[in-house]
Amino acid sequence: MFAYVARQPIFDVSREVYAYELLFRVGEENCFPNIPPDEATSKILTSTHLSLGIEEITGDKKAFINFHRDTLMFRFPTSLDADKVVIEIVETVDVDDALVAACKHIRGLGYPIALDDYDMKGKWEAFIPFTSVVKIDITEIPHDKIPALVERFKSYKIKLVAEKIETYDEFNKFKNMGFDYFQGYFLAKPEIVRHRKLGPSSLTMMELLTLSSQAKLNFDEVNRIIERDPSLTYLLLRFINNPMVNKRHKITSLKHALTFMGEVEVKKFISLLALANLSDGQPSELMQMALVRAKFCELVFTQLKDSDNPLKGFLTGLLSLLDAMMEQRIDDLVSKVPISDDVKNALCGTPGILRNCLTLVQYFERAKWAGIQQFANKYDIKQSILHSYYNEAIKWAKHIHSSALKDE
Repeated sequence: MFAYVARQPIFDVSREVYAYELLFRVGEENCFPNIPPDEATSKILTSTHLSLGIEEITGDKKAFINFHRDTLMFRFPTSLDADKVVIEIVETVDVDDALVAACKHIRGLGYPIALDDYDMKGKWEAFIPFTSVVKIDITEIPHDKIPALVERFKSYKIKLVAEKIETYDEFNKFKNMGFDYFQGYFLAKPEIVRHRKLGPSSLTMMELLTLSSQAKLNFDEVNRIIERDPSLTYLLLRFINNPMVNKRHKITSLKHALTFMGEVEVKKFISLLALANLSDGQPSELMQMALVRAKFCELVFTQLKDSDNPLKGFLTGLLSLLDAMMEQRIDDLVSKVPISDDVKNALCGTPGILRNCLTLVQYFERAKWAGIQQFANKYDIKQSILHSYYNEAIKWAKHIHSSALKDE
């Protein structure tokens, strides 16, 4: 069975990822329209947890997973590692003494319990004493009533998640109210407050990016730039020795690495390094999202236009969050970056295949299944292939980020 998965980050007050909420659909025939929620949850526990492994999707972060009545009554959460998951009770469940008892038992086994989309209804009162997390949709509850809720839940030592945070102003407002975690798309939207300047290392990255944008890569010039910086050489060797990139050859020198990788992979590596450098000081989730988008857009673009340059798809995804990283307008930024007009146009919103690939990955990030179906129909591609690409992109990004771009 093939699992359709979307993951949405939950951030802490430092804008770093605390956890991912996993949203599921199962099987192409059941993906649209929705199948019964209990069936979706039970099947995903079988297909994803037991075959792929939730950790392949969330890395070292916790997974928030929605559970409906039957799955809770039959103790489905107990098949998971209590240290890696948070059990979300959805707001639509029918509450009675039997459900409360089941959830209390699950909590007693060490599983954190979260109330999803808390709506202030009395049916939740029985859960409060053993609840670990409460999620509040800030668009559903009047803001003037929220401080009292925060005070009450804090008295129970319950952690609070503010959902539907779309701007930095909202993030700061609810952080100041006392919320612990935040869910929404504010992080991927730039806060235009200041312009970040390019330092010496950034200028080196821009020099490399310029070389990588040329039709024919000058390997000698790339070698000259990289070899004068030991840290770049180290990162290159880490990148190429990653089992996700190279499963058989042991690379021992810079020249060997460049020759082995070939032009397209060297250009990818340069782009990764450049963006990692330019995003320095920003939350790491931005880079992680950019890596997933890069690989996904590359795979989809290659599928749709295999005779074209696959690097265009890769760069479109990779640079799609540059405005949030640099805190500048995307159209201003792309005018300074030496990339093809096709990529620039896609980043600035011009319709076309590249822009559609970028829109598609955003559908995945937000679990907009209908949009994914529309894309599949438009380009006559199976939905299962698109979902496999997204899973592959998450897995690739996790390995690249941990082995080539993180300081250890």
